[in-house]
Amino acid sequence: MSTLSKHGRISHVIGFDDAPFDQQLRGDVLLVGAVYADRRLECIISGKVRRDGVNSTREIVRLVSESHFVRHLQLVMLQGIAFAGFNVIDIHAVYETLGIPVLVVMRRCPDLKAIEAALLQKVPGGARKWRLIQQAGSVEPVGKVFVQRAGISLARAGQVIQRFAVNSELPEPLRTAHLVAGGIVSGESRHRP
Repeated sequence: MSTLSKHGRISHVIGFDDAPFDQQLRGDVLLVGAVYADRRLECIISGKVRRDGVNSTREIVRLVSESHFVRHLQLVMLQGIAFAGFNVIDIHAVYETLGIPVLVVMRRCPDLKAIEAALLQKVPGGARKWRLIQQAGSVEPVGKVFVQRAGISLARAGQVIQRFAVNSELPEPLRTAHLVAGGIVSGESRHRP
């Protein structure tokens, strides 16, 4: 499906982030996707993922594949490898299913030892979720952020981040998804530090 060529510029991107949620919540959490064509916002899509559940991969695939923009999308960006707590995304399954590269972007390098301990000691199905994080590959620095990736080189990931990071260190599709999700759930969005 992807129109990504080996050397062409990546211009059509969707960025996903989840909404803030109460730590006691055991239900669904809002997931927002912001579709960009170059630096212009084209569309907002939304779905739901289960708190600490297992449906984030399936929901991202569904939202992208049902979007009117799917034929043009060249990259799926995710703000972190998990949504709604520990609903871990299988980025390689998303890439293989959609045929669109996936780029996980994080503001800070995650504490993988703490994540492993939490998953293995406190989260049902945590061993499987930890394997998905490991299978996503190394966390690599790119500029002022950190990434994991499927179907895209580190050099191209850096080019995309630089191109779309207009108003902050985060690329605009992720920044917009974050602001929209926070605004819907909280009544007003807040910036992360």
